[in-house]
Amino acid sequence: MVACEEDQARLAKGESVSALDEAANSGLVDPSDAHRLDDNALSSWMTANVEGFRGPLNASKFRGGQSNPTYRIQSADGVYVLRRKPPGPLVAGAHAVDREARVQRALSQVGFPVARIHGYCADKSVIGSEFYVMQLVEGRIFWDATFPGVSREERPSYFNAMCDVIAQLHSVDPASIGLGDYGKPGSYFARQISRWTRQYQDDPEAGRDANMDHLVRDLPGMIPAGDEVSIVHGDFRCDNLIFHASEPRVIAVLDWELSTLGHPLADFAYHAMMYRMPPHIVAGLAGADLAALNIPGEAEYIDRYCRATGREVIADWQFYVAFNFFRLAAIMHGIAGRALRGTASSAQAIERGKAFPELTALAVRALEEPS
Repeated sequence: MVACEEDQARLAKGESVSALDEAANSGLVDPSDAHRLDDNALSSWMTANVEGFRGPLNASKFRGGQSNPTYRIQSADGVYVLRRKPPGPLVAGAHAVDREARVQRALSQVGFPVARIHGYCADKSVIGSEFYVMQLVEGRIFWDATFPGVSREERPSYFNAMCDVIAQLHSVDPASIGLGDYGKPGSYFARQISRWTRQYQDDPEAGRDANMDHLVRDLPGMIPAGDEVSIVHGDFRCDNLIFHASEPRVIAVLDWELSTLGHPLADFAYHAMMYRMPPHIVAGLAGADLAALNIPGEAEYIDRYCRATGREVIADWQFYVAFNFFRLAAIMHGIAGRALRGTASSAQAIERGKAFPELTALAVRALEEPS
């Protein structure tokens, strides 16, 4: 989610908000006809399936380009959040709101911080597509990775909280909470590199890049030996976390659309990539004075994750970082291609596509670092 300038400024300061409420793109709008809900049908379904629900209800859509349209549901008993598949023809396997609901419901069994899932509906006749209803979590979202609204003394505690939560996620046995079949186990890097290589090579209109060609050629032979499998979030960043209103504590992790079974070090390196990420691309710390801000450095952050997950060290760290810059570069390349063809859904697609060569350069730079 990307907030409007006013909301983004408020959120960067860490002001208390309702997540997926004022935090969502530019707040609320009346849904267009294509996205309008049948309030009566939805109210009937919630009465039958959501404990404690009392109608009538009023639905407003969060503005923005989320791939799964998200709504604020105001009812007589309180406020809920609804996420649905978008209407119309969809690519097979995309917009899997059932998976989002499933992983959050499963993780809640072991006390992992997620929004409570009130119900999932596979019956498309209710509102026109599958959907689920979840808790509206009150707290703070930080869109700036430097946490500017937090005191210098408290800032390390917020970073420790982020690190501890992703370590907690990777320590959960998927099979123990019914997620043993949540993805393909094993060979995660080989499959991912192959997938994103194909996307890059199959879209020549978006351009070619010498650094990307280098990564396509060399990354497959650099995959570290051994394998691990855990639940991975896929987009673990500070702006996908809800913090307690006044404490350095994560109370909910949002946006599970990319979650699957994968390699935990791929997921952690994506998160820790914030240390090298230019903030104009996505929430990042590149160029920030970490000492002045009292933010733990990359090495210290990695050490905390290792201690929380029972590791001594992370060998081949440069590969894990380079892989994630490569993956993100491939995604941006695809966005650039869709923008050129006029099929990109986001108004920022062209600007996002411009990040592609910058990301490939960062990937190659990571590989060139001494081990």
